[in-house]
Amino acid sequence: MEERSATAIDSRTVHAGRVFTIVSDRVRLPNGRETTLDVVRHRPSVILVPMPDPAHVVLVRQYRYCIDRWIWELPAGTLEPHEDVETAARRECREETGRDPGRIERVGACYPTPGYCDELMVFFRLTELKTLTTPAARDEDEVLEPRVFTLEAARQLARAADVADMKTVVGLSLV
Repeated sequence: MEERSATAIDSRTVHAGRVFTIVSDRVRLPNGRETTLDVVRHRPSVILVPMPDPAHVVLVRQYRYCIDRWIWELPAGTLEPHEDVETAARRECREETGRDPGRIERVGACYPTPGYCDELMVFFRLTELKTLTTPAARDEDEVLEPRVFTLEAARQLARAADVADMKTVVGLSLV
C-alpha cells in the first residue's frame, strides 16, 4: 500500500524568532481534505548524557523562565545553522558542563511534539570527559550550574518529579 503525504498549498510566517519560527500552512492532507496547520519550525537539538564514569552522570540545574522554576536536566542545545550533530554535542558539553568529551556515541533520537513541531532531538552518551582549564562561554540566556550525580540518584530525581522535562527522562532511560 502506497503512503501518501500532505501537499502544501500555501505557507505564511507568523513569527520568526532566534530559536524557532511559526508558520501557518494551508495543506491538502493524504485523505484529500484541506486544512490549516500551525507548525513550529525548530532546528534539531542535541541532548547530552555526559558520564564521567559508567555509574555517574552530569546534570545541570537550570532556570526555566517559561515555567518559572529551577530544574535538574540533561545538558542540551540547538544546532547552529549548518552544524552537524556531533559538533553541536561537543560544543554544548563544553559550554554547559565545562568538560570536553573524548567519546561521543549516538544513543537515540525522537520528535518530542510532532503534532505541532518539527524539532528532532538527538541523544548522545558522552564519555572520557576531560575538565577544561578555561571554561567555555555560555549563551546569554543560560543560568545554570552543573553537578555530578550517580546514575541511580539522577533517575530517582526523575521519578520524584524534581526532573520535570521530558528530554531528561528519555535520556536517562537510554543509558
